[in-house]
Amino acid sequence: MRNSKPLLRSGPTAAAAAALALTLAGPAAAAGISVSTTGSTVSVSTSACTQINGHWGTASLLTSSQTSFSQGRQVALSGSGSGQSAAWSNVGPGTYTVIVICSNGSTAGTQSVVVSTAPAPSASPSASPSLGVMGGLGGSSTDYGTITLIAGGALVGTGIAATAWYLRRRSAPRHF
Repeated sequence: MRNSKPLLRSGPTAAAAAALALTLAGPAAAAGISVSTTGSTVSVSTSACTQINGHWGTASLLTSSQTSFSQGRQVALSGSGSGQSAAWSNVGPGTYTVIVICSNGSTAGTQSVVVSTAPAPSASPSASPSLGVMGGLGGSSTDYGTITLIAGGALVGTGIAATAWYLRRRSAPRHF
């Protein structure tokens, strides 16, 4: 019976380690590509392609109405042996599919991406604060009235007094 305790303790640890390994290896092995968006720019990166005749491969950005690689906006991959990438700028809002085909004809991966509307930059520079920066934690930059501050102070004082009374009463000897 004594020997079973280490097994019971190490069993959940081993299961968690195996699940973590599968979780970390699963998406990377399945996708082969990593797609990200920044504003209206979509970028893709991979390390699955090898260089043939000076070319790594091609990436294509397809809209929801396009069905084949050749219909999308194509960009040549650039990079090195450790990683290749491509990017598209001025992409409108919507759902897109990114497909990467290496120069040897194999598909490195396919992934969908959603591009959302980016807020328009302001045309005029914003005015600088006239009374300095309103810093602080949470609502501490708000100017509360005197009544609010007095009520808050009374609540804090009542809490301190109640805590002191409770601790003093607990430490008093009990007579039965």
